[in-house]
Amino acid sequence: MTLPVSSDSPQSGTDLFARVRFVMVSPSHPGNVGSAARAIKTMGFQALHLVTPGTPDVQQHPDALALASGATDVLAQACIHNSLADALAPTTLAFALTARARALGAAPCDIREAAVQSAAALTHPDAQIAIVLGTERSGLSNDEILLCQQICHIPANPAYSSLNVSQALQLAAWEMRYALLPASRQARLPDTHGRHDPGSDPASSSRVQAMLDHLEQALVAVEFLDPKHPKKLVPRMRQMLTRNDLSADEVDMLRGLCTAMLRTARLAHPQQPD
Repeated sequence: MTLPVSSDSPQSGTDLFARVRFVMVSPSHPGNVGSAARAIKTMGFQALHLVTPGTPDVQQHPDALALASGATDVLAQACIHNSLADALAPTTLAFALTARARALGAAPCDIREAAVQSAAALTHPDAQIAIVLGTERSGLSNDEILLCQQICHIPANPAYSSLNVSQALQLAAWEMRYALLPASRQARLPDTHGRHDPGSDPASSSRVQAMLDHLEQALVAVEFLDPKHPKKLVPRMRQMLTRNDLSADEVDMLRGLCTAMLRTARLAHPQQPD
C-alpha cells in the first residue's frame, strides 16, 4: 500500500512555531503518536510528521485518539511520509535526538543548545527546523542520523537514560518553545488580560491595626494570651504581621480567623463576658 505523502510548502516566515516540525521515525505504538500530538500542541507547535508508522491508520487508532486528548486536530493533520529523506526535504536544519553516543557528523549538543541554535536559524525567513526521533526499540539508525545536520541529546541519568519517545518529544518541544518565546513575543506566564484583583492591593495601615486589635482580643479569648502577663508576645506579633506587606484579602482572612476564635471561645465559656 502506498502511504499518502503530504506536500510541503514553505511557511510564511512570520510564525516561528509553524516552521518547526517534529518527526517520528517508524513509531510502533499508536498511543505514543497520540501523546506526541498532545505534547507538541501544549507547546504551541502543530507540525507532526510520521515516517512509515507501524500502524497504517494510526491517526484513527483508538489509543492514539485517547492519548491525543485535546490535540486530535494535530493528530489528524499529521503528515505521513515514505522515508525520512522525504520528511526532511524542505528543512534547513535537522537535529537527530538520540540517547546513545554516536561518532558521526558534527559534535553533539544537548537539546537546550539545539533549541538556541534553532531560534537563531529561524531569524532567516526561509529556515525550517526538524527534531527527529527514532523508533521506540532502537532509536535512529546511523543512516537516518546522517540525514540530519546535528546530533542532540537530552542530559538524562547516565545510568538509565532511556525515555519514552513521546516524553522525549515533550522535553524537546518545551526547550524549543522556551527558546522561541522572546522572538515570538509571547508571554512566558499566563496573562490576566488586564483584570485587576482588588483583594491583592496592599492593606492600609488602619486596616492592619484594626486586625491586630481583633487578633489580640481573640488570643485572649482562647487563653493563648494572658493580658496580665503579656510579656513580649503582642509587640512581636504586631511586628511580624506589619512587616509582611499584607494584602486586603489577607487582612480579611485574618479577621475571619479572629471572629471564629471568638465565637469558639464564647461557645466554650457561655457565661464569660465579651
